[in-house]
Amino acid sequence: MSNISSRARGAFLKRDMILSLFFVAMTVIIMMLPTGFSNRGDANALGCKGEVLETDNSLLRQFGIVRMGAQSLEVKLLSGPFKGEVVSAENRVTGKMDLDKIFLPGDKAYMVLSVKDGAIHYANAMDHYRLDVELILLSAFFLLLILFGGWTGTKAIVSFIFSAAMIWKVMVPLFLKGYNPILVAVAIVVVVSAAVIFLVGGLTKQGLVAFGGAIAGVTATCILALVFGGAFKLHGAVRPFSETLLYSGYADLSLTRIFLASVFIASAGAVMDLAMDVSSAMNELAQKRPDMGFGESLKSGMTVGRAVVGTMTTTLLFAYSGGYITLLMVFMAQGVSLSNLFNLNYVSAEILNTLVGSFGLITVAPFTALIGALVFARGRKGCGEQLAAGDTTCRE
Repeated sequence: MSNISSRARGAFLKRDMILSLFFVAMTVIIMMLPTGFSNRGDANALGCKGEVLETDNSLLRQFGIVRMGAQSLEVKLLSGPFKGEVVSAENRVTGKMDLDKIFLPGDKAYMVLSVKDGAIHYANAMDHYRLDVELILLSAFFLLLILFGGWTGTKAIVSFIFSAAMIWKVMVPLFLKGYNPILVAVAIVVVVSAAVIFLVGGLTKQGLVAFGGAIAGVTATCILALVFGGAFKLHGAVRPFSETLLYSGYADLSLTRIFLASVFIASAGAVMDLAMDVSSAMNELAQKRPDMGFGESLKSGMTVGRAVVGTMTTTLLFAYSGGYITLLMVFMAQGVSLSNLFNLNYVSAEILNTLVGSFGLITVAPFTALIGALVFARGRKGCGEQLAAGDTTCRE
């Protein structure tokens, strides 16, 4: 019996390794896909790192708390083909505090060089250089995942990178090319959910149950977003940079559909978490109680789902409200009434996000419990002795 169990574990690990290598290969392929937007900028533009040596603020003007004008810089280039050269650069300050930046001597800047005939024609200090700090933080995050999660943490990294590649190289370009945002977003969420759940949970019944529950929850969230999006009379311009997108040559895009797609995209991660929580608990229960029938298994899954849903909805509330905390502070400082506050389009958009996402979470728990009861309780006759002896072949 132990040999059978060892062979089952070996087969599971083999499937797990093949699946992981498949998604690694898919990530590489996706990252190599042309988006069709790479050459729309200045073909002669070159990005590099620079160190600010001197600053000249004589052209800056202070108007209350806002500064406008231009800052002249002397910058030493630290990377790229012009490494070591010192160039004069300009930093335009437009009075928009969310976009403006002020450099000091010693700061590292991300430079964009306009190159003509092999020489630097113009240098622009785009922003403070943050790529090295971002890389350190990302590396520390991946290292902690591996140290804590081991092989599962490694697979989580693969799913993380694959998801990012799907969003950046597939979903965003398809949105820009005018494809239906709702259909594209649903397809991307389904593919990413499959990658995340099956990489973490494996090609097992546990993974199948979690995937089925997650897709059911995402579908419910999508339907609710479409139904209530029209009732709220919200348009996509409530999202940051929406107008900038229209003025950039994409006036034919449907910002409203993109906004509605973003509603269920934002809740997809929480839906997957909840589906995996319920599925994992039911799978563990099935191992301990192989004699459990459909009704008892469903009841146990519902109990687990209720406990997780109670905290997950509050998680969405904090996540969405945190992005608009300064807006809420402005309304509080100005004494805006709650009725006026809740009726504003920005706030209504976050209410739609939170409530629709919460509806999706509430529905995913019973869906996952039902699918889990069907899967884990089915075909267990005759497996009791094997399960008790540690043979997992009846469940894999």
